[in-house]
Amino acid sequence: MDKHMIISLALVSIIIIFFIMRYILSKLVDKRITNYQNDLMTKHYSEVENIYKEMRGWKHDYHNHIQLMKAYLELEKYEEMDIYLNDLDRDLTDIDTVLKTGNLMVDAILNSKLSLAISQDIKVNAKATVPKNLQVADIDLCVIIGNLMDNAMEAAIKLENPRDRFIRVYIREMKGQLYISIANSTEGNIKESGLEYISTKLGANHGFGLKRVDSIVNKYGGFINRQSEEGVFATEITLPI
Repeated sequence: MDKHMIISLALVSIIIIFFIMRYILSKLVDKRITNYQNDLMTKHYSEVENIYKEMRGWKHDYHNHIQLMKAYLELEKYEEMDIYLNDLDRDLTDIDTVLKTGNLMVDAILNSKLSLAISQDIKVNAKATVPKNLQVADIDLCVIIGNLMDNAMEAAIKLENPRDRFIRVYIREMKGQLYISIANSTEGNIKESGLEYISTKLGANHGFGLKRVDSIVNKYGGFINRQSEEGVFATEITLPI
């Protein structure tokens, strides 16, 4: 076999190996994306299920309130009726945790995540205002917020004592940028590798979610900062308006 034949066979072998590796990598990526999407679907199902439970609870409570007020009217206990209505008004004010950010898609994703966090005995402190006419697409903004909230809940729920669980959300315009800050309680074990924080207790989909966030931030030329202190993990993001 001459020299040219050997070189030709070597080149053909390299090309074949290249396409085989490309095929294998594409399948691995497809599988990872599928797992990530399935994980998101499971979480969204839990969020919707939790909202339905709350709605059923409100319906049940509403029926009881109506029956009691009818009884007060029939007995002509107007003073008790007035006291009851005032108490009910205070209770409704206390449980009104719905955020109105000025962006309907952000309202939907953020309120569903907060509702799920509260149902898991996680204390929530959230303030959010989203300016109009953002450069960032609504879907990209929701992917960022959704992933950060999922990660925050996954970390906070691991704390055995519910009193130690918390999530703080702060979103607003700051110096011509959209500022997003989400902090949560954590049991620790978070280590840094390069520019990424890694937790050995979280699965591959968690890491994929973080990479999605990083990719979107880079897409818009934004900035991301992650900080880990004892018992607290925080992510800060700025995006151009």
